[in-house]
Amino acid sequence: MNVQQVSVPTETLAPTGATNAYVLGDDEALLVDPASRTDKLDTVVESSSVEHVLVTHAHPDHVGAVEHYADACDATVWARAGREERFERATGIEPDRSFREGTDIAGTTVVETPGHAPDHVALETDGGILTGDLVVSEGSVVVGADEGDVRAYLTSLRRLYARNPDRLWPGHGPAIENPRDQIERLIRHRLDREEKILAAVRGGATELDAIVDAAYDKDLSGVRELARSTTVAHLRKLDTEGKVGWDGDRTHPA
Repeated sequence: MNVQQVSVPTETLAPTGATNAYVLGDDEALLVDPASRTDKLDTVVESSSVEHVLVTHAHPDHVGAVEHYADACDATVWARAGREERFERATGIEPDRSFREGTDIAGTTVVETPGHAPDHVALETDGGILTGDLVVSEGSVVVGADEGDVRAYLTSLRRLYARNPDRLWPGHGPAIENPRDQIERLIRHRLDREEKILAAVRGGATELDAIVDAAYDKDLSGVRELARSTTVAHLRKLDTEGKVGWDGDRTHPA
């Protein structure tokens, strides 16, 4: 399958300052994550027979031009089954159809990959897997307390690893040619952070800021709120697993 990647500037937490839009296929093509409208994306879309539009998840830096391209291409608009209202709030338009695990759309297969967001999916093609914000080649993926679920995120990474794809097409940054290496790196990063958080709690830290200071061995200027949100997401996981007690304000060893 022909995979065309177009980087478009967006307001995003990703260090690239851009989100990747994709056009998959040539006939009955699928447009994925049109985060904003650009001349280059216009050209790619106009040269393809785009008949379907969807997003890997409905975060603002992935949906900005969904309405425009859906209208311009008179395309079928898809949303995650059970998350249609979320999609409509984010994009301003009502989806035409819904998808779930295993749905085939224009030669791609939906793989449910929650964790970064509750509606997150990847798309499997014969040219690799579009991963949205599941995987990045540098740094780490935000899994915060507002919408993130660390347990689900790790499960999604492991599902992706088991599929052993040849290439990953991420939502931010270049294509990933060593998928398993990057997936292992991201899993290891999450588990290392979790160990530091758990050690902080077992060492006597009870308040969130004290746990954050113990778990992050770096200057958090400008990103402290993100670190706090990530720490809370990990504490929720540890609480669910019975490793710590967390009441939303204070924590203690289990």
